[in-house]
Amino acid sequence: MNAEPSRTLPSVSIGQGNPLVLLHGFGMKPETYLPLARILSDRARVIIPAIFELEGPWTSRRALTQLRMTLDYLEVDKFSLLGHSFGGGLELELACDMKDRVMECVFADTLGVKERFGLAQEALRHPARILAMATPPAASAFIRSIVGHPAQMLASAMWGFASDREPYIHMLAAEKVPCHVMWASRDSLLTRQDGQEFARQLNATFTVACGQVVDHDWMFDDPELFATHLYQLNLKVFS
Repeated sequence: MNAEPSRTLPSVSIGQGNPLVLLHGFGMKPETYLPLARILSDRARVIIPAIFELEGPWTSRRALTQLRMTLDYLEVDKFSLLGHSFGGGLELELACDMKDRVMECVFADTLGVKERFGLAQEALRHPARILAMATPPAASAFIRSIVGHPAQMLASAMWGFASDREPYIHMLAAEKVPCHVMWASRDSLLTRQDGQEFARQLNATFTVACGQVVDHDWMFDDPELFATHLYQLNLKVFS
């Protein structure tokens, strides 16, 4: 039975084929990822829920419940997951909760095994690098998210910084869900060592962008390069 529309998340859905659910980064919006979604839509149905536009206060549990209801409403059964940064943290929990429906997981520049408030500490240590990384699409989406959903953003930020993701990493690895970790060639927010350790604990492949220098937001800053690397993973969703 489909979920009630009032309990689902606003979502972008583009393309035909196997479903690829994209969970966006902190403060971003589904339309930020449209350039990538349009490329991938030739080979998959790309679905991007607005994960900060929940009904009620933001908690990871409420986000997961409404994500599940959204996928049910969109009549998505089996699907692949692609999470960017903050969205990758939520992807871990969603994949564990819906392991019977998840075909594979891809995590792009995801805060996986950093200690609590690690991302906030990185921002304080390297403010110039953070500002330099903020492209116009990212800055615009972030401002609109802050203005439109300030309480949701604050609550989700606290969860993103403070939650313990390692139990979910080990749970997902134990389920033997195929996992892949992708990393920018020069990530201004997260270290490559963190990404490598995240991949090791997940028993995942680890891919670093090559061909040109890209930063944390390469999923939407250089969607062609990201799509090229994504296709090289030989994912089930594109078969």
